[in-house]
Amino acid sequence: MTRSAKRRWLPVPRSLLGRMLLLTLLVVLMAQALSSFIWVSQLRASQMEGLLTSARSVAQSMSASVSYFRSLPLGYRPLVLDQLRSMGGTRFFVSLNDKPLDMQILPPTERKQAVLAEVDEVLRERLGNDVDMSVNFVSPDDLRIFNGGVKLDELPRSWAHYALSLEPLNPPVLVTQIQIAPGEWLYLASLMPAPYVSLEDDGIPTQQLWFVFLTTSFLLLFIGILVHWQSRPLKKLAQAAREMSLGTEVELLPERGGSEVIEVSRAFNSMRERIGRYLTERSQLFSAISHDLRTPITRLRLRVELLDDEALQRKFSRDLDELELLVKGALQCVKDTDIHENIEPLDLNLLLDCVTEPYLAPGGNGRVTVEGRATAPYAGKPLALKRCIGNLLDNALKYGERAHLLIEDNKSTFVLHVDDEGPGVPQAWLQQVFEPNFRLAAKQPGYGLGLGIARNIAHAHGGEVSLRNLEQGGLRVTLSLPRHDD
Repeated sequence: MTRSAKRRWLPVPRSLLGRMLLLTLLVVLMAQALSSFIWVSQLRASQMEGLLTSARSVAQSMSASVSYFRSLPLGYRPLVLDQLRSMGGTRFFVSLNDKPLDMQILPPTERKQAVLAEVDEVLRERLGNDVDMSVNFVSPDDLRIFNGGVKLDELPRSWAHYALSLEPLNPPVLVTQIQIAPGEWLYLASLMPAPYVSLEDDGIPTQQLWFVFLTTSFLLLFIGILVHWQSRPLKKLAQAAREMSLGTEVELLPERGGSEVIEVSRAFNSMRERIGRYLTERSQLFSAISHDLRTPITRLRLRVELLDDEALQRKFSRDLDELELLVKGALQCVKDTDIHENIEPLDLNLLLDCVTEPYLAPGGNGRVTVEGRATAPYAGKPLALKRCIGNLLDNALKYGERAHLLIEDNKSTFVLHVDDEGPGVPQAWLQQVFEPNFRLAAKQPGYGLGLGIARNIAHAHGGEVSLRNLEQGGLRVTLSLPRHDD
């Protein structure tokens, strides 16, 4: 299975809150499943022990009834049975048959088998191992009472209602048939005592499921509130870092939250102060360099003009031109990338119209085409982005004659492709062209700073500028700017 397939089948939330809730949910479910398994196992063991105790009690009552009927004279046994029925019956429905009745037995289950084994053991222990008897569970619908096979619902309700009916349930009936004399079988039918009437394994009780659901819900709620509360300083930190990367003046972060979050906020505030001092000192340094270098260069030019040797004068002038070019290039690079602007929502479509308007006019000869539109405003520095896109467009027109702009915009990223019709860039130079003073065509005017400045501005907005040679010829320059939902 590929990595992408794993991600598709096992989606992982991206946020800290989502991951914490997912991890908590998995841990809680595993813990609840383990505890429920242990609890249910103990519950079933306890229920089985209680069931066997009840089965022994029923078996002991049966053995007492058998012993009582055995002690009665033959002529008195039917009279005692009639008297019991007229009185409403006893714990068992008792009858005397001349043969064991044949009935459909219920399928065996673990609990039924345990009860039958326990009843059989107690009866044989009290009545003797050689006694002829059968012990089975029968459905009330298949129950037969007398020799004629009378059904339960055909009897008067007073005869069997107390011992065998439990409306609206339909529990199995324990039927025991014991031979007490030749041709005489004592028939005993009864329900198991509560709470073991149904003899079915109900699985996990509903109250346990509700307990698992409620405890999991409350735990997830409290974990969610805790993580949300602790992650708010991190969100503010991310927003402050993003704004600082765009050159916006950022206030000191409040040092609140957990000790780790406080430490991160304190480190960020310290870093912000150091970066602010560095930028201020850098601006002052380059201003001083600009002022200090222009004066001696101008003074040297005046002295060169006083030289009598024209060949030496040309050499000095060429060296001074190169020196001035280097100074101007360095100062322009700093000036163009260190743009002090406020971040504001700007209309990218209007910005592109301003940049491309001179080439889309009737005198532009169709050198520039634009396809696509931005779908929403973008939070950035207007002049810096205008200079970035302008540099990309000028570079395409300079080396490729024509420029074709393609816009791809969505909720997360704004992408601008600038395609030209030039020779492209050799693969080995695709990264070198971003370096200061690097030019593909030495005869072309300029300092070789356009792409480097454009990339620096893109980096300041959290974006990127990349190059790719097109298969049909030409170069594609792609500007990607992420959209931030603050």
